[in-house]
Amino acid sequence: MNMLDRPLRVGLVSVSDRASAGVYRDEGIPALSDWLGAALVTPFDIETRLIADEQALIERTLIELVDTVRCDLVLTTGGTGPARRDVTPEATLAVADKTMPGFGEQMRQISLRFVPTAILSRQVAVIRGEALIVNLPGQPKSIRETLEGLKGPDGESIVPGIFAAIPYCIDLIGGPYIDTHESVVKAFRPKSARRAVNPG
Repeated sequence: MNMLDRPLRVGLVSVSDRASAGVYRDEGIPALSDWLGAALVTPFDIETRLIADEQALIERTLIELVDTVRCDLVLTTGGTGPARRDVTPEATLAVADKTMPGFGEQMRQISLRFVPTAILSRQVAVIRGEALIVNLPGQPKSIRETLEGLKGPDGESIVPGIFAAIPYCIDLIGGPYIDTHESVVKAFRPKSARRAVNPG
């Protein structure tokens, strides 16, 4: 098998003191798993981690998922607000080779369509090695809105979701070719980068 035809490997990291301690059930990882299952046409594998809001622990987890597990994409949820223990962005930036500021800018633009407190979010996205790491919001509804964007009554995109750009980003950093169900989110690529996909 061509390495670029292998399944996408996705790391899902939920950052929450209380959920990791068993005080309540984590909702971030199930929401992300369900969304990926609905959105992706091409095969994918998932690795999950539920951890506390500790910067060193978050850094170690991200490094493990990228360097050891060899994830192509790591999505985190939680820990991106202004509270003292919200340190997911700091941990993400600490393990980065490159920053991808457009993701954070677009996430806040999407969320501002729904809540004025979106300006308090500090989500970032970075490249580490051949992996893209993206911080997402903590609530399932906000996760979906951020990934899919905002659509009008006719189904046309009003504000693009960030996942539209992720397949091409994965292409550019050396990962497998992935495609999406356009009814959920349409993956955007230049025509020269598109190819037919066998969903396997």
